[in-house]
Amino acid sequence: MSIELGKTLQNTFGFSHFKPNQEDIITSILQGCDVFAAMPTGGGKSLCYQLPATLLPGITVVVSPLIALMKDQVDAAHENGVRAGFINSTLSREEAADIFSQLKNGRLKLLYIAPERLSTGDFFNQLKELELSQFAIDEAHCISEWGHDFRPDYLSLSRLREKFPNVPISAFTATATKKVQEDIITRLRLKTPLRVRASFNRKELYYRITRKSNVNQQILDFVLKHPGKSGIVYRTTRKAVENTSSYLSEHGISSLPYHAGLSDPERKHHQELFKKDEIDIIVATIAFGMGIDKSNIRFVIHGDLPKSIESYYQETGRAGRDGELSHCLLLYSRGDAGKIQYHIRNIEDELVQERARKNLSRMISYAETSVCRRKQLLSYFDEDFSGNCGMCDSCNDEIELVDGTVDAQKILSAIKRTGERFGINYIIDIVRGANTERIRQYGHDQLSTYGVGKDEPKEHWHAMIDELLGKDCILRDEESFGALRITEKGNGVLFGKDTFSVAKRNATRKSKVEAEYEKGDEALFNILRNLRLEIARKKGLPPYMIFSDKTLREMCIKLPDNKMSFLRISGIGRVKLETYGSLFLDAIRNFMGYHR
Repeated sequence: MSIELGKTLQNTFGFSHFKPNQEDIITSILQGCDVFAAMPTGGGKSLCYQLPATLLPGITVVVSPLIALMKDQVDAAHENGVRAGFINSTLSREEAADIFSQLKNGRLKLLYIAPERLSTGDFFNQLKELELSQFAIDEAHCISEWGHDFRPDYLSLSRLREKFPNVPISAFTATATKKVQEDIITRLRLKTPLRVRASFNRKELYYRITRKSNVNQQILDFVLKHPGKSGIVYRTTRKAVENTSSYLSEHGISSLPYHAGLSDPERKHHQELFKKDEIDIIVATIAFGMGIDKSNIRFVIHGDLPKSIESYYQETGRAGRDGELSHCLLLYSRGDAGKIQYHIRNIEDELVQERARKNLSRMISYAETSVCRRKQLLSYFDEDFSGNCGMCDSCNDEIELVDGTVDAQKILSAIKRTGERFGINYIIDIVRGANTERIRQYGHDQLSTYGVGKDEPKEHWHAMIDELLGKDCILRDEESFGALRITEKGNGVLFGKDTFSVAKRNATRKSKVEAEYEKGDEALFNILRNLRLEIARKKGLPPYMIFSDKTLREMCIKLPDNKMSFLRISGIGRVKLETYGSLFLDAIRNFMGYHR
């Protein structure tokens, strides 16, 4: 690392060393080269263009689709002493003109813009009046029709090379397969770029999948085990969002909904309260998340099955951006897959339909296969991982396989003896011996399988059917209203040729990796967190912009007692030292004096 880079990294951004790949990317940008970088959320993409912006002559233009996030990005840059501004549809004509005036007068080094700005010739002409040092394209996967979040507005970015042939372009994304990567490089016309594919392994995320039964109660139980922590709960429909948010609120959890059915002011208000730690939980459709940079989200819960591995990875990636331990819980039911399949069948474009079908198939495989979750996730991004991560339910002895042949045969026998004409709930009613008019009407209360499973609750038999579906022993015929059919593999189990294993969940125990994240005094952490919140409220900023949870944790471990030792804490540069140093040092000294 050069002396100049090291000084800027420490004094401006408060870090003593680079994260993997950052130095190579920054050096290439400073040398005027194009760059393609696929880096996971929390991998430090913004530093890769912000640090060169402070050293290069001229202006760095950052293109981002996240209009709701631009102000936060600019505020965060100001907190580090970096001169930045943004232009998007939220500004008046006069405010935008003022930003251009500041750019021309050399008062700004960073300009954030939305991609639709580049669809007009007038804006290109305005940019040509400025001295530009680089273009940085954030969320670059949006330019690829092969990506999961294609946005037509991004296609205008292909004109950048034509309009500004000598200005370097850097493209950054947190989710890109190799196919998407090549599409991005081609569309942006990058010239022999430095290609970086960082590991997509988010080591701080703990992955867990649980069979869905009573979804709201399961979500509540999880939240109660993480009191006071920030979290996102994803549900598929607006109705489910409202239902879950109300359920949490009724049980004393500070929660608000977020979906497209709310007015723009309502959505913005709910998001602001969440960003500023005024509420703990946001319950949302997938419309939420792209416009938030909150670093202290401690968990993400999926109450329904995502449509693809890529969207699941991106949504879970909103947790733990500060590098602190965070949890990702997926509540899974085969019924969710059936609902998605129904919508896929209604897609008119055959290519789009086939792509959606393949994405769902991989997502189902991920949810139903009891091998290392990380190994499966990373293989999607063409990354090899040996498994045994110690940070997922499969690798942490939470799951063991037990023999479930007898119970599987009870279900299969009920399906066979009723002519393979009925759905899940009816079959479960037969096995449990339910006294219903429909069962009596068909005479199914006379079957030998009637009531053979009355000692087990419905949840047990739902889970068993999910296992049989997941292992292709039975299938749902959606054309026949979800009737269950037995496959050749299922017949092997029914007639005793094959055994059938089911996953059994054990009591959760902490792994060694999890324990590493729990160092430091919790009482002091809460004192510093409350101080951070008080400062943030006065400044009208999200608390994580003052200091991240990771920085507060390091204060609790290292207990700095003067400005020099405070400056050595990760995430504290010269500007933050002068702005907040005395307040936090006093809080630490008071705590230590009281506890001596």
